[in-house]
Amino acid sequence: MTTIDREIKNMNFKALTLGLAVASVATFTMAKPVDYTIDPTHTATVFTWNHFGFSTPSANFSDIQGVISVDNAKPANSSVNVTIPLSSLNTNVKALDEHLKNADFFNAEKYPTITFKSTKVQAVGKNKYKITGNLTVKDVTKPVVLDAVLNKQGVHPMTKAQSIGFNATTSFDRSAFGVGAYVPNVGDKITVNITTEASVPASK
Repeated sequence: MTTIDREIKNMNFKALTLGLAVASVATFTMAKPVDYTIDPTHTATVFTWNHFGFSTPSANFSDIQGVISVDNAKPANSSVNVTIPLSSLNTNVKALDEHLKNADFFNAEKYPTITFKSTKVQAVGKNKYKITGNLTVKDVTKPVVLDAVLNKQGVHPMTKAQSIGFNATTSFDRSAFGVGAYVPNVGDKITVNITTEASVPASK
């Protein structure tokens, strides 16, 4: 092999190596999860319970804040981080709102927020996911699992921002979080239904 042949071979090898490096960086960049900021005006968490066997009351939280990080290629790299202010609790009955916020139940003055931080995201079918995470209520943290459905992902027709929307459900025993007043006459099991929209913030 002549010196010129060796130089050409070296140049080709370097070009190939550089090309692979660039491709790897591009792939890594594309695979990075995208952060969607939750829109509190289009997000609600509604929970229900059994009341002495006679009825199934409901209440909801609003002004929910958080980020949903989504990796479409590798859902396991996705995550959810949410904060719910107890001040937003609404049963449509003012006296009940105040009762649920007091020390018998949530003790909102001492523990003003509820948080959820995912620890695992699994794709379980087309647009279906199991999101395991730590729910913290009254400084008690326990694992819960959300069954989530992707409603839509794409450009929002009004805001023109990349957006995403989910519905999710879960259930758990409230007594496990130190909110056990009147159990078992007032049901221990809480059923939660969540709907949310989130968007990628505009670049500054």
